[in-house]
Amino acid sequence: MADIVDAATRSRMMSGIRGKDTKPEHLVRRGLHARGFRFRLHGSTLPGRPDLVLSRYSAAILVHGCFWHAHGCSLTKVPKTRTDFWRQKLEGNQTRDARQLQELHSMGWRTLTIWECALRGPKDLVEFTLDRAANWLRDGDTSAEIARSDWPVPTAGS
Repeated sequence: MADIVDAATRSRMMSGIRGKDTKPEHLVRRGLHARGFRFRLHGSTLPGRPDLVLSRYSAAILVHGCFWHAHGCSLTKVPKTRTDFWRQKLEGNQTRDARQLQELHSMGWRTLTIWECALRGPKDLVEFTLDRAANWLRDGDTSAEIARSDWPVPTAGS
């Protein structure tokens, strides 16, 4: 199936997709700031330029878009056109992500990956995600990921 827009329009649309200062990133910033954490943005001296850098905790937080980093959740769907290109692109992103996480760990940094899917949904569950991030910062674990699949399962009667 052919694209529904011409190449110039598609190029303009794709160039509008931001790599930093995204809505999920802003949610994490506001949530952690409200919980008393202070951080630098886009650590330019660190591998992968983590979205938030908390030097006091030797922690780097990466806020990943589920599509661009091929998370595998319901927000991740390989486009039906140019599937070979997109599979190769997304696999390359995953390889780069793994390499950058390894480099951060070898430099002594702790890493937390927060997936976009964990920041979409009811406010109380987004707050749950942000509380988990705050707890991770305080607890001192080396690395962790937070995704929608980590949300608590509602029990009968709640």
